[in-house]
Amino acid sequence: MDRDRAAASDARSRPHRRARRGTLSRSGVRSRLSGLLREGAALAVNDARDGLRDVGDSSASSLAPSVFLVKVERGVMKNNNYVVRDPSTAQAVLVDPAWEIETLQETLERTQSHLSGILVTHTHSDHIDLARPLAEFYNCPIWMSREEAAFSGFQSRHLIAIDERPWRVGAMRIEPILTPGHTPGCVCFLIGDNLFTGDVLFAEGCGICFELDEAHAMYDSLQMLKTRVPADTHVFPGHTYIRPPGQKLGDIMRYNIYLQFTDRDSFAAYRLRKGQGGPKVLDFR
Repeated sequence: MDRDRAAASDARSRPHRRARRGTLSRSGVRSRLSGLLREGAALAVNDARDGLRDVGDSSASSLAPSVFLVKVERGVMKNNNYVVRDPSTAQAVLVDPAWEIETLQETLERTQSHLSGILVTHTHSDHIDLARPLAEFYNCPIWMSREEAAFSGFQSRHLIAIDERPWRVGAMRIEPILTPGHTPGCVCFLIGDNLFTGDVLFAEGCGICFELDEAHAMYDSLQMLKTRVPADTHVFPGHTYIRPPGQKLGDIMRYNIYLQFTDRDSFAAYRLRKGQGGPKVLDFR
């Protein structure tokens, strides 16, 4: 059943990834993304209040209770960050924080949230840029999968490498679901009836893959989500293309082409199809 939703947000972001033979060389992708990142880094960061709507503003778009959207962008790249708050204790977690620390801190203040930890779906820069500084400032843990920590070499005294065992922050039960494909250690986080998918699943698509084994892993991860996660779960991805965050998984299963495939090879052939270079390197559909 749809519920009232509340949101906070506008800010700034970006991604990266390695390339696949036949579509775009590794050096080509890295060169393309490096240029975009330099372009983004050159931009002046807007004032933290610029475009930020008070969550109490009735004109703000609504999301699930205790889920607050913070849109961040840098250059041509746009991301969704989320503050997930337990209303009974005011404890909160941040999902994939990036780029505008003042905006995120203002959102925590406006929602009267106490930051108790940071959830990292994967370690691409646009999903982890602010994990360390926020963890230092709030003296809170950074949770990411053991696989992602090993793959990326990410280090922090606040890092807690996790498996799929759930834990609680306040009254919120946080269930990590390992979903490799986009990276070897990608994780989705199920919190109540909200699923935070990073770059694994978008409303209209799925995360980009460059190698056959990555595409096969992505297929397996998406199939697993279809059977493991209830259809009425609200999906909150790391990027928005057309439909806003919070779509029900059951609805996404009907219109997302990547969830229609029934075998790994057909899925992989489509996910790795040619013509996804150039500007499309940032279009994960």
